[in-house]
Amino acid sequence: MRLFLDAHVSGRAIARALRERGHDVRSADEQRRLDGWSDEPLLGLATGERRIMVTFNVRDFPRIVGEWAAAGSHHAGCLILVGIDHGEFGLILRVIDAALSGRPDQADWRDHTSWGTRSSSGRADTDG
Repeated sequence: MRLFLDAHVSGRAIARALRERGHDVRSADEQRRLDGWSDEPLLGLATGERRIMVTFNVRDFPRIVGEWAAAGSHHAGCLILVGIDHGEFGLILRVIDAALSGRPDQADWRDHTSWGTRSSSGRADTDG
């Protein structure tokens, strides 16, 4: 899968582990030129590269993907991690794995938003 990790999802720990699992991962915190980019341009970048956005930003991304849908714009998918501490690397990886296993075809993520929670570490909670 092609993934884009938002700035607060550790590139050092999470991106490396996902790459070892065979995923094509780009991480905002590994690229200095992306420092200071706001959420919507980052989602645009991820979309342009057909990457699923993985983020902890529950405040902004649900609104952004909703606005894009209302405007007829598309995104390549969004996995929003909720109620998980940024340092819980093992749990974060299990939640991402569960979400990707539940929707294993990259194309099926187009315009799809999924909520990754503690309880979804064995399956992905989705809302469409």
